Amino acid sequence: MSGVTSAVLGFPRIGPNREIKKAVESYWAFKTSAEDLQTVAKEVKQKRWESIKGKGVDSIPAGDFTFYDHVLDHSIMFNAIPERYTKNGLSQLDVAFAMGRGRQQLDQGIDLQACEMKKWFDSNYHFVVPEISPNTQFKLNRNQPLEEYQEAKSYGITTRPVFLGPVSYLVLSKAARDAPSGYKPLSALDSLLPVYVEALKQLKDAGVENVQIDEPILVQDIGETLSAEYTKAYKQLAEVAPKITFTTYFGRIGKSVDFVKELPVHALHIDLDRAPDQLDDVVAAVKSTKLVLELGVVSGRNIWKTDLAAAKKVAEKAINELGADRVVVATSSSLLHTPVTLTSETRLTPEQTAWLSFALEKCEEVASLAQAIGGSESDYFKQNTKDIAARRDFERTSDSAVRDRLAAVTPEMLSRKSPFPQRREAQKTHLDLPKFPTTTIGSFPQTKEIRAARAKFNKNELSKEDYEKAMENEVEQVVRFQEKVGLDLLVHGEPERNDMVQYFGEQLNGFIFTQLGWVQSYGSRYVRPPIIVSDVSRSQPMTVRWSQYAQSVTKKPMKGMLTGPVTILNWSFPRADVSREVQSKQLSLALRDEVVDLQNAGIYAIQVDEPAIREGLPLRKVDWDNYLTWAVDSFRLATSGVEDSTQVHSHFCYSDFADIFPSIQRLDADVISIEASKSDLKLLETFRNHGYSNEIGPGVYDIHSPRVPGEQEIKDRIAAMVEVLPKDLLWVNPDCGLKTRGWKETEESLQNLVQAARWARETYA
Repeated sequence: MSGVTSAVLGFPRIGPNREIKKAVESYWAFKTSAEDLQTVAKEVKQKRWESIKGKGVDSIPAGDFTFYDHVLDHSIMFNAIPERYTKNGLSQLDVAFAMGRGRQQLDQGIDLQACEMKKWFDSNYHFVVPEISPNTQFKLNRNQPLEEYQEAKSYGITTRPVFLGPVSYLVLSKAARDAPSGYKPLSALDSLLPVYVEALKQLKDAGVENVQIDEPILVQDIGETLSAEYTKAYKQLAEVAPKITFTTYFGRIGKSVDFVKELPVHALHIDLDRAPDQLDDVVAAVKSTKLVLELGVVSGRNIWKTDLAAAKKVAEKAINELGADRVVVATSSSLLHTPVTLTSETRLTPEQTAWLSFALEKCEEVASLAQAIGGSESDYFKQNTKDIAARRDFERTSDSAVRDRLAAVTPEMLSRKSPFPQRREAQKTHLDLPKFPTTTIGSFPQTKEIRAARAKFNKNELSKEDYEKAMENEVEQVVRFQEKVGLDLLVHGEPERNDMVQYFGEQLNGFIFTQLGWVQSYGSRYVRPPIIVSDVSRSQPMTVRWSQYAQSVTKKPMKGMLTGPVTILNWSFPRADVSREVQSKQLSLALRDEVVDLQNAGIYAIQVDEPAIREGLPLRKVDWDNYLTWAVDSFRLATSGVEDSTQVHSHFCYSDFADIFPSIQRLDADVISIEASKSDLKLLETFRNHGYSNEIGPGVYDIHSPRVPGEQEIKDRIAAMVEVLPKDLLWVNPDCGLKTRGWKETEESLQNLVQAARWARETYA
């Protein structure tokens, strides 16, 4: 066989050593110029393209680089910029950053809140939600995919420019503040299409042969209702564009293939990692057409080495039906969800390294697969077969004690001893909190001193005793600060934690860790996901020592802080050989022990965060019930082992609750706190429609922005909440943890929060 080519849909834009994070944060701190920032970006992009080409990939992406978020870049590119960001004389770059993270320069009259962020489908990547109204004046401010195509061309590299498609862009948007009630952003399609036409015509005029247009909304149920919009859009685009590779990912295209196959596009990309069963239906649908089928057989979402022999069989199955000239092998999605390269990892064992494949290695997998299909099996391909066999042997070795304990779980272990009303009375006596109690979500600023101490400890330059003493000093300072400000339910501040998932993974059996396995979450916020390699268990308490110490230095009640099982699972790279349900419930049992130990140590409020429970929701509704059943059961298994007098909290952010609200209620947490301010309190409508009987703290200010909310702003939000929720159930807290904030803005913000809560107690007595 011959003629099969390879493609990569996107690549991490952070740089192998987080060069972009450092450059962006230096620019935000006014230490470097926009020109300096662009210089770093140019170097990172050049290395990306050269690295991908060096692995032998045929179709290399361009236009997917960003300083903050690629959806935000499309809003800037197409002039979908809310008017409030255009009145201050900011540069286009600074407008983008203001939309992403807010901007507050009161001496210059600038006080801009950030736009809403949401999760990118079921990933831990966040995108800045576009705001569209009938007044949006679309125009082409810049053509970033063309700019990057020409930039790569200057290095002798031909690329495939990437756009987010017009239909997905608008479906992912929300109505702007000036839009009339009931306005749907998709109604702006006729206004937006001429801008896409202009951009794509420029590409074709510049000699671009193939363009990638991503339409991931087609893997959701709504996609099947959009035949007319897609037909209209791509009829116009195809008239002026280079050959279009129409790209879907993260799930199955489903019935939408019936109209997609009729679109005037060159190729259709499908995700065979997340939805391998769709191959037969899609091949059957496109067989009678001239469409090229791009097979996403190398995962863009996990870090496990691809079984290339199995992937080759999948490709050959399609080739037998379509012919080699109509098949391309590719990554299942952009590789932005994986670390840059495995070559930087020097602490993993040779056995562990042989299991894994990061972005650059996945490029080699794709290229080697295409070569093997063409009849030339490389040494890399042959070694892959040996590595896969070794991993399968390892997977067969399990911790029987963990499996036996999970098998012994009973339904009674999923429920608290008493219903919420009884628990609430016991907790009132135990905690003695005022009305409108104030608290934070857990973390406090991680200063450079904290990070320096952790770095020295990890390098064995600081003894364990000295490190723990330094962290105790930080804990005590945070406690004293909270007492001074006047918060009611305190936290220890989490100075000892590098990350809310990694910290727990490091103390649990069954995980391994990388040195430089960074993945972008949003903006300059990167995470280093742990990797689950075997059965999970807890050897000893993980957080008790710190919460107990914090409680010993104050008479106010202390809240213990844990990350929930579903979030640890979703924010790690999970195993591929057992179900996510099994992994989640193993985590639940480990956390159940920790929750009980915290209670026994005198911590009578315990927060088990589940910000990722909505994120993990399958993209098709038919798959929801199974997931929500085991996800909720996992939380309840982790939290139901304590007495009625112990108050269980949970926190959620970036969650569209309306569609899963019964499941949120079924968690039966005593108190939930939710991100609300960054999304303009829209979540309150869910509670207005459904009601909520347990205690709740809708966040009163956005912590993802450095701006300080005024006291009146917080009062207004509390007043809006009281209109919807019973006042005796309301808590007052920020949207999320304060880890990424500075101390000055933290102090000013929390002072305003406490004053607003005191006002509420007087106003709504």
